[in-house]
Amino acid sequence: MGPDGQDRWSLVAVAGMLSFVAMLDMNIVNVALADLSRDLQVSTETAQWVALGYQLPLVALLLPAGRWLDQVGVRPALLSAVAGFALCSALAAAAPGAAWLIAVRLVQGACGAALFVLMPVLAARSVRPELRGRAMSVPATLGPLGAVTGPAAGGFLLDHLGWRAIFLVKLPVCLAAWLLARRNAPGGGRLRRPDPASLLDAALIGGAVAALLLALSLSPASPAWFLLALPAVPLAVLWLRTPGGGPVLAVLREGGTYGVHGAVLCVAAGFGAVHYLLALHLQRDEAVSATATGLTALCFPLAMGVAGPLGGRLADRVGARRTAALGAAVTALGLLLLVPLDGTRSLPDVAGRLALAGAGMGLYGGPVQALVMTSAPPQRAATAGSAVQLARSLGFTLGPALGAAAWGLGGLRAGLGLAAACACLAVPLIARAGRPAPTA
Repeated sequence: MGPDGQDRWSLVAVAGMLSFVAMLDMNIVNVALADLSRDLQVSTETAQWVALGYQLPLVALLLPAGRWLDQVGVRPALLSAVAGFALCSALAAAAPGAAWLIAVRLVQGACGAALFVLMPVLAARSVRPELRGRAMSVPATLGPLGAVTGPAAGGFLLDHLGWRAIFLVKLPVCLAAWLLARRNAPGGGRLRRPDPASLLDAALIGGAVAALLLALSLSPASPAWFLLALPAVPLAVLWLRTPGGGPVLAVLREGGTYGVHGAVLCVAAGFGAVHYLLALHLQRDEAVSATATGLTALCFPLAMGVAGPLGGRLADRVGARRTAALGAAVTALGLLLLVPLDGTRSLPDVAGRLALAGAGMGLYGGPVQALVMTSAPPQRAATAGSAVQLARSLGFTLGPALGAAAWGLGGLRAGLGLAAACACLAVPLIARAGRPAPTA
């Protein structure tokens, strides 16, 4: 809220725009890897680092970024992160070679980590507590929309304008968000260097997350790459014993949100698995065209976009926990109906079930974010935001890997069944009564 007590919906819009472009960037590059490999004259494995170079620092730095952002001003951090993200997009489009492009993407991932943490904080602080469900539904809906529209948008740009356009397409949104934030974000605070403890946090949790993500990303080529995940456990345990792990555990303990964070991870994993498995099945097994596959999958984000505002309104009226649990249940139902998928199912039939799951995601997204943010102490809002974003990002990353593994062991139905089971598990995790949220 502003100093005059007025709700600042323009800042909620900023959070939504940044959520969209940050999630868009996680997927839009994947469709251009073959072209990047050819044009920059590098191997496919090297080109893959254009995508990993963004994803690894983004996920690895979420928790350290949350702790750091709790200690600095929101306005300078927001303006700097948006400007850095946009500058990296321009530099990536102008990259003369692979080394330049990968280096820029690493920096952009660090800026993206700050944006991911700032999004829920910005939305939660910009309106009155009784409107937080509505406000949180904006970035919570637009983020996944960016994730699922990334491949389609990337394919169109790649076919008509070339791979450099996939980096430039985000600049207008970043510019609009920066101008809105500069005009409307409350003043106060300043940037400062992270303290040595924050740097240790970044090294430990960053190393753990990087080991896990690298193992999942590289293991399809050879199962031996799974060994890369082994260092993740001791690094995570060591981090929990440092001062950096204390604030995160305190946020989860004081708000009673262990189950909610687990639910966020489960729903994101189910979401990621279904989109991966369906696209692969329809194009490879059913010989459905890429266009028809994209239009079928588009029913999920369309339904999600329609249901998102309704979820926010319901959360403000009947409670965030009830609405989030209802949304997770609807998502689980939609995914369960997809499990008996076989060659006799028509595309409209598949699209209808995806739409049901998407509607559930729309009902669930904003309320679960509001539940986490209102349960956290105000002075640890950024830490709470970083924890829920880490759970969501890990879910999006784990989902396709787990779905592919289940498909390999038991067929398509096993993969879809695993995705549905993840969504079903989220319902009791959310519905379990937590501690009363602190008033703000």
